[in-house]
Amino acid sequence: MRVDLFDFDLPAERIALRPAAPRDSARMLVVRPSGLFEDAGVRDLSRILRRGDVLVFNDTRVIPAQLEGRRGEAKIGATLHKRIDLRRWQAFVRNGKRLREGDRIAFAHGVEAIAEQRHADGSWTLAFGGEEPVELLLERAGTMPLPPYIAQRRGVDEADRSDYQTMFAARDGAVAAPTAALHFTSDLMFALQEAGIDREVLTLHVGAGTFLPVKAEDTADHAMHSEWGRIEADTAARLNAARAAGGRVIAVGTTSLRLLESAADTDGAIRAFDGDTAIFITPGYRFRAVDGLMTNFHLPRSTLFMLVSALMGRERMQAAYAHAIASEYRFYSYGDSSLLLP
Repeated sequence: MRVDLFDFDLPAERIALRPAAPRDSARMLVVRPSGLFEDAGVRDLSRILRRGDVLVFNDTRVIPAQLEGRRGEAKIGATLHKRIDLRRWQAFVRNGKRLREGDRIAFAHGVEAIAEQRHADGSWTLAFGGEEPVELLLERAGTMPLPPYIAQRRGVDEADRSDYQTMFAARDGAVAAPTAALHFTSDLMFALQEAGIDREVLTLHVGAGTFLPVKAEDTADHAMHSEWGRIEADTAARLNAARAAGGRVIAVGTTSLRLLESAADTDGAIRAFDGDTAIFITPGYRFRAVDGLMTNFHLPRSTLFMLVSALMGRERMQAAYAHAIASEYRFYSYGDSSLLLP
């Protein structure tokens, strides 16, 4: 499909630079296949969902994967986006044309890495020196990798270390937050439990490649970056049992949705999963594993707007986004939410 079919105009003032406080006070637009849009709030989830439904969260934890350093006199910026092994990460590099294979990059606080290999997409494999775990090096030298539409308008600060982390964060490895889950609090989880709405967790280490703009003119020419994920066998079994009993599987975030769909058989059964996925969901895709999606508002011409258009229909989502803009919803990672129920 033509990428320009997924374009829309977003006023800059609709981009949220800070999250709602408290988190569960964010607004939520409920979208169904037809009829009026419902302007609700995240706290209304326990009213809107049904007893027996299951919310599926991503328990990945964002690491401070943004690094600033030098190769000689040249300034080098690196955003790690996928672990290769214990000491090597694939990274998008700013000013990467100044690098040659074998160059040493000096980051802050004595952290160093070798530019080991340049890839066809312009990214680099960086091999970190020393014996300390790379995660400790990043805690010392790195900053939270806020999306460019935030970082270009204000500095990353100490508040982002907690703001850009969900309450479910447990497994280090993401370089972008599963932002739909940023809205959840202990109070909200208690209300959902009281309403008979269950929860499950999976792990998908979100890579920066997920949020790269689509530069191709046709979706068929866009190559997705892969990300590593895991669904435990007992988690898959409980999700299948919930659906068999009439409950709905509601993915919290496109990251959870993409991993669930990657793990589903053609008959819709969710299987255990451990490995990489580069699933790219566009209109025409037949969903197998999920019955709904809670997600923030996405960038125009992005793979994520294509995904929600596949779930609800492109024209329906264009209308929903027009409603959200006119109603002054807050967009993107720190913005408000939507609940999509096909």
